Amino acid sequence: MIGIISVTEKGDFIGDKLKDFFEENNISFKGIYKSKCEDFSLKGATQEMFETCKNIIFISSTGIAVRAITPFIVKKDKDPGIVVVDVNNKFTISLAGGHIGGANELTLEVSKVLNNIPVITTATDNQNKVAPDMVAKSNNLIIEDLKKAKDMASRLVNNKKVYFLDDDNLIKLPLGYESTYLLKDNTLWITNKEKSEEENLKGVLRLIRKNILLGVGCRKGVPSQELIDFVKYSLNGLNIDKRAVLKIGSIDLKKEEKAILDLSEYLNCPFETFSKDEIKSVQDEFEGSDFVEKSVGVRAVSEPAVLLMNGNIIVNKLKKNGMTLTIGELKR
Repeated sequence: MIGIISVTEKGDFIGDKLKDFFEENNISFKGIYKSKCEDFSLKGATQEMFETCKNIIFISSTGIAVRAITPFIVKKDKDPGIVVVDVNNKFTISLAGGHIGGANELTLEVSKVLNNIPVITTATDNQNKVAPDMVAKSNNLIIEDLKKAKDMASRLVNNKKVYFLDDDNLIKLPLGYESTYLLKDNTLWITNKEKSEEENLKGVLRLIRKNILLGVGCRKGVPSQELIDFVKYSLNGLNIDKRAVLKIGSIDLKKEEKAILDLSEYLNCPFETFSKDEIKSVQDEFEGSDFVEKSVGVRAVSEPAVLLMNGNIIVNKLKKNGMTLTIGELKR
């Protein structure tokens, strides 16, 4: 959702023009106009927008916007993107959250709607280079470390070499980088790995690709921590970052299984279930179990689940204390 805060009646006309555009394009928004509120509080309006909106547009001076947002700024990967339009409609300014928050993109869009001048001051954009956080945002990747991302962006701005390595060769070489086929110092590394095999490398930033699929089966009532520890141990053994897990899958009889639900929460990923018929349609491709068939009506769970989530199995069924785990990778 996009929030609009207008502090003058003159600014209200600009806000209305933006509202018309958002409505025509089915973009969710909310507006708070000082002129239409009996008890207007800039602090209260800003807090409401921070809690509910992905982006906030202030129709005001930049000074007013800066003072308004300062108490609520927490972290650049959590805060909304902030855009300012001056009340004379001369400029649309990307104030904060230009990359991760999407303020730069919104600035360009709003500027076109209002026919004014866009102002973007992020150094990488102005040098026609792609900052690491923009590579992450454009490709749905997780930034390993924001400080490392900032340091790497600084290298780009200062015309120092930064290398680019994508384990899956899916991303076109971004502007400002040199391609490499071997991991080396100062490399932007697109991977699902937890760490590199070379321990002495400096300046390596991982952007984590979420492409790991987990097929899970377990006995009823298995302790949550036992299942979580089993999965953590298995991922660690394969050098897979837990943040790379895209989805967990199992049979629909397990849709309320607390341990799997807690695992889903721990890994911050969705939990998808499949019917017996869906699993039966692919179970013959795997070694089955008479015990599992007697218990849940199918001969295998974890392996078919990975297949049904459009995955290629990279580790066949692991077993421990009534738990099964199959690890797969999303098909390209």
